Amino acid sequence: MTDSALNHGTPAPVGEAVVNPPGDFLRIRDELERKILPLATSVDGRQFTFQASLQDLQLQVGGYVVLERDGDRRIGQVLTLRPDSASAADLGLDPTASARIRLARGEGVILSGDLRPFHDANARPAEPDEVASWLEGIRPNRSTLSIGDLLLAPGVPATLDAGGFNRHTFMCGQSGSGKTYSLGLVLERLLLGTSLRMIILDPNSDYVRLSEVRDKDDPAADEYAAAASSVAVWQNDADAAHRLQLQFIDLDPAAQAAVFGLDPIRDREEYAALSGILAASEKGRAVISGLDALQSSDNLDVRRLGMRASNLGVLQWSVWSRGAGTSLVDELQNPTTRCLVVDLGSLSTHTEQRLIAETVLSTMWRERARRQPCLIVIDEAHNVCPGQAPDALTALATNYASLIAAEGRKFGLYLLTSTQRPQKVHDEVLSQCDNLLLMRMNSESDLNHLRETFSFVPAGLIQRATTFRQGESLVAGKLAPHPTYVRFGQRLSREGGADIPTSWAVMS
Repeated sequence: MTDSALNHGTPAPVGEAVVNPPGDFLRIRDELERKILPLATSVDGRQFTFQASLQDLQLQVGGYVVLERDGDRRIGQVLTLRPDSASAADLGLDPTASARIRLARGEGVILSGDLRPFHDANARPAEPDEVASWLEGIRPNRSTLSIGDLLLAPGVPATLDAGGFNRHTFMCGQSGSGKTYSLGLVLERLLLGTSLRMIILDPNSDYVRLSEVRDKDDPAADEYAAAASSVAVWQNDADAAHRLQLQFIDLDPAAQAAVFGLDPIRDREEYAALSGILAASEKGRAVISGLDALQSSDNLDVRRLGMRASNLGVLQWSVWSRGAGTSLVDELQNPTTRCLVVDLGSLSTHTEQRLIAETVLSTMWRERARRQPCLIVIDEAHNVCPGQAPDALTALATNYASLIAAEGRKFGLYLLTSTQRPQKVHDEVLSQCDNLLLMRMNSESDLNHLRETFSFVPAGLIQRATTFRQGESLVAGKLAPHPTYVRFGQRLSREGGADIPTSWAVMS
């Protein structure tokens, strides 16, 4: 076939204008494009490049491929895919044609094989049973947590390596991505498949029903109910089985000062007055009986402390146990349940929420020498450990979160942080995470930030997060043998929080 025929169809008689029938051109080009062979080449036996026809293209980013040549068979994964063009002659389709032909090119990684280089291996999409068989062969000798299906291998179970949670994990996704639902599913699978202790900072009361079975007819309902009996929800409610409360004496000195907004140098007189009160106090008894006791004191600095407390409303906070009941710190130090849900959403002020979050993190850090494995879940992490702390309590919480992120693993303290805005989480916390659960994220600046932080994840796989539907996610790190896309399945437990109904949008 000549270049003239490809570009113009039948040549026109001399002296007449050349007519370019678009139908002939498209037909001839499509015929050539369909002849492009799906071929892959590897020069190191670990990575490969490939070409494929754009016509009826079946390969996709993140998808699995089988690479076959001379009886050798390898499983690979596509990491990048882009449109390109080349001359028909260069592609070996027609040595006389110089027209540009469209095709797909990309790169991938070899997941199984003998690490030998190869050239022009046939590349075809892997069948789900081929992917399942390969995964079965590399399954770790540890508990695996089934969370749904592989997105690009329908019907193949998606599992997490339970042992991978001994690394810090970062989970993110914009509003509506299914992040809260999916995190709840991960937590209940950890309850079922491991004996790992968990402490959950729950700012929106999303996980307060983690112990309640959604469907009692589910085959796994009884097993889950038994595992979930170890869940205790601490709420700031007088009628709660576990009331979320603290004793002031349980706080570390920095938090005590932060509650009153005291600086040991700038406010040295009032700070000294508070220190004197604390020195005379004892566990189980209210440190300060009330404003009257402070404001009627003969000590001027104590009266000033009382005025500060009155202005801040500190003594009216509902979080104080006032000497009665079990303190949250007592439970953290001597746990009676395996899974502790700290319902921050039940507290009436943001300052009390920050105080509880700081207390949980500081207590776990102080108790680190016990070396008892524990997963600390921080939902809405941009509020607990932000890059820029808006107040002293948040700054303290951020500092302890950073310490746990940097050094906690050797003491058995593991973080699972979740947020909608990764750029707002403190860099020390984010950079120490070895696992990534990425759900839909449309912000290009957030994705660029994630690419830089999680450089071990192929950038092409991260980019697809902009197209995820609800409940779809990229899993990468120690939780999975390779970065892969998953579709989260059904939860066994009930959801705590819920969106406000949009019945107002229905036409009357």
